[in-house]
Amino acid sequence: MSSTRLLSVILNDGHFMPMLGFGTSAPRKVAMSNVEEAVQVAIDVGYRHIDSAYSYLNEEAIGQAIRKKIANGTVKRTDIFYTTKMWGTFSRPELVQRGLELSLQKLQLSYVNLYLVHYPVSLQPGEEFIPMDSQGKIIFDTVDLCSMWERADMYYLPLAGYTDDSSQHYPLQAMEKCKDAGLARSIGVSNFNRRQLEMILNKPGLRYKPVCNQVECHPYLNQSKLLEYCKSKDIVMTGYAALGSDPGKEWVKKDNPVLLEDPVLNAIAEKHRRTPAQVALRYQLQRGVVVLAKSFTEKRIKENFQVFDFQLTPEDMKTIDGLNKDMSYFENIL
Repeated sequence: MSSTRLLSVILNDGHFMPMLGFGTSAPRKVAMSNVEEAVQVAIDVGYRHIDSAYSYLNEEAIGQAIRKKIANGTVKRTDIFYTTKMWGTFSRPELVQRGLELSLQKLQLSYVNLYLVHYPVSLQPGEEFIPMDSQGKIIFDTVDLCSMWERADMYYLPLAGYTDDSSQHYPLQAMEKCKDAGLARSIGVSNFNRRQLEMILNKPGLRYKPVCNQVECHPYLNQSKLLEYCKSKDIVMTGYAALGSDPGKEWVKKDNPVLLEDPVLNAIAEKHRRTPAQVALRYQLQRGVVVLAKSFTEKRIKENFQVFDFQLTPEDMKTIDGLNKDMSYFENIL
């Protein structure tokens, strides 16, 4: 069995997902050449799980990096676990597969390993990532993303948070069809809470459960209740912003404390002769969370991968649990 398989979790559809992934979301100031170089470095270091999204606007660079590493023999396509996400402007059932096809065109790949609903929010279709009206208010669409896994009927139910009196159209089977077509090996969700997950899991005619739920997860927002629920339903939780988040991003709050400067985290890191980032990543792995590490610096990309050769003690884990503040790094723009 390969080392990658040994460091992976098995999903509820039988596919394997590496426990440590390389995240690629970046401020707009990061050049695409830097993204491509970082992904190549990550693959050289040993990362086999690459996470991106249509809305990150970097999939051409990532695809080029992956294809270069395939061409020079570093990896095969089957070694790479690639995740992308469906943006809200592709929520309508006739657009869901189109959103994935656009990502595949940019990547120049024939399939992705995991296709996620990026947010449980649908937006008006069009060229704008966040469509706004003349008053600067977001224009939502009447599609409920939580029912994408049902049989191909149409239901009419109110969408939480939507104020228009019109009926709500539910797209059904759209995500499942992407899996059936072989364009995505697995399908899942991102930024869903327990209630939204239950809406999918409790629907009649469910053929494929979401294999994972990707959410913000770090010691200041440890998502312990959601993690427990996901485990009970055989849904893997993937954590992003595991090291905090870059305040240079326009959607990140500017006044939050810096996670990697936390004195408790630093004390544990010093005890183990590790970096605070390595401790934060190891914490998630020991909880059974698939975790995304993100950096565009070669030294840190290498350091962040070195998390499989040490263990945090039960006391360390309990201490880090105590750092939870239920604090998000992100502005709630949707």
